Amino acid sequence: MPRVPRQGLVTICEINRDLITAESLSDDRARETYGKVLGVVFSPVSFHGDLLSSRSEQDSDQWREDESLTRGVMDKLKAIVNPIRLIFYGEEMDRLSMVEGRGVSWHPHKHILAFISGNNQVTIRDYDDSESKESCVLVSESQKEIKSLEWRPNSGRTLSVACKGGICIWSASFLGNASSVRPGAVPHGGAISRGSGVRWSLVDFLHSPSGEHVTALSWSPTGRYPINCILRNVRLSFWASLTSLTYLASASCESSSFMIWDVAQGVGTPIRRGLGGISMLKWSPTGDYFFTAKFDGTFYLWETNTWTSERWSSTGGNVSGAAWDPNGRMILISFSESVTLASIHFSSRPPSLDAHLVPVELPDFVATGSHGIESIAWDALGERLAFSFRGCDDLHRGLVAVYDIRRGPLISASLVGFIRGPGENPKPLAFAFNDRFRQGPLLSVCWSSGWCCTYPLIFRSHVLP
Repeated sequence: MPRVPRQGLVTICEINRDLITAESLSDDRARETYGKVLGVVFSPVSFHGDLLSSRSEQDSDQWREDESLTRGVMDKLKAIVNPIRLIFYGEEMDRLSMVEGRGVSWHPHKHILAFISGNNQVTIRDYDDSESKESCVLVSESQKEIKSLEWRPNSGRTLSVACKGGICIWSASFLGNASSVRPGAVPHGGAISRGSGVRWSLVDFLHSPSGEHVTALSWSPTGRYPINCILRNVRLSFWASLTSLTYLASASCESSSFMIWDVAQGVGTPIRRGLGGISMLKWSPTGDYFFTAKFDGTFYLWETNTWTSERWSSTGGNVSGAAWDPNGRMILISFSESVTLASIHFSSRPPSLDAHLVPVELPDFVATGSHGIESIAWDALGERLAFSFRGCDDLHRGLVAVYDIRRGPLISASLVGFIRGPGENPKPLAFAFNDRFRQGPLLSVCWSSGWCCTYPLIFRSHVLP
């Protein structure tokens, strides 16, 4: 079994299933290990980690402190208002504090990293910019209580940020090339990245219905969106003349539907199925399928030709993570109260929803003493899986596990090792793979200690002789 890095060490990279460690973060150490192979060093980015690491704990503590008071108010009000609505109001408060947003996103075609670096701010680090090693911070009065972010595919440098009341759409402009603004939208100013001349502008704000807090985002794949039968089920008449555009899906834990946005027009259309409490959205790589999960442990697989769905349920707690395989024919799912993953394989071609579930064991993981998985990420080639876990022993607390994944008729996994972050008692807040790095999987992790670190995972099938 791979060794666990001791306290005080920090992980630098993987070299052929060996996770290299050092005494401290250092660009020199990175150059000695992977820099000489890749020709680039991904310097860590600092941020105020306490703003994020304490947020979920504060929200949870505040909920527990206020729960008795809220219950008392509910009891007094039951005689004059609908008690069902009161109960649901309490559930909304709890769900909002439970939402684990997607806090890290790599640009789909450039080496540009964006991550949530505070309750109301996003940090962008452009590793392609050789003139500057400084990051850019995006802030706006419209951008409050951020829960998720994601780059738009094939649209230059456009970033969507899920926050209170809607979605911020940021776009980069250069000298002599201003960001485009949707007709009717009001630009909201921006931020300047030092050394590069790049200006980031908030070009639009998509208001959610009734002002719900948007907590999940997912862009459809570029150039792929079936629209033929959708007009019969949902009022999307403004798509009738379109054939292949990219759309944005969003959801709120406070709403009973999810939205499909035509961002170019600033118009959102709800798809209502009485869902309620949606915690996660994931569009498949081909656009044929769409995944939604709820807080009660149920999840839905949709086919996007007619927007019909199949309901599934879990006995392992809530869905804590989901990742599609590169071909979009299978989805890997983790659960909050289980250390076994589930892979759901489609047995027929789209738009069929015929599928079967197969458990995926994680060898050697039981030794950590964990009771469930907190979050997962799978690289675009399907070769490396990373996940964090909850309820583990002191030895494994705060680590990110890395598994080698082999895809055949069934998925098999073998443990590569564990990543330890910098600082005192670091915990992974969010992580994601760079899906377009040609020299192998590239994993970025935001740590509670205030560092966003990037780890090249290098092995023979990519750059090593």
